[in-house]
Amino acid sequence: MSSPLSSVLASAGSGSGGAALLQLGILLLIPFALYFLMIRPQRRRLKEQQVLQKALEVDDEIVTTSGIYGRITGEDGPNRFWVEVDDDVQIRVARAAIQGKFVDDADDEADDEAADPATDD
Repeated sequence: MSSPLSSVLASAGSGSGGAALLQLGILLLIPFALYFLMIRPQRRRLKEQQVLQKALEVDDEIVTTSGIYGRITGEDGPNRFWVEVDDDVQIRVARAAIQGKFVDDADDEADDEAADPATDD
């Protein structure tokens, strides 16, 4: 039984050496392309997520991976938070389940309107 590499090398010596070397080059470039297009960006996102989760504090507005919005009201150990999701409604959430910080769009619009009031003539 012959391996694919030996068949490529055998065909390289039979006159079509340029085409065989091109195929071998493409086969060697595929792992590098996968690393730079898929693995490296995923690792970067994972590191950013870990930095965000370590920087969480009480009174941060957050969104969980399941889409629940709330405000951190307290810590329950190193890996859990108490999150207030409504008036007097709190749930306990794992630190790893927090997707990101949440900035209320309505507050941003109110700040923009206060900074640049429309004038009527």
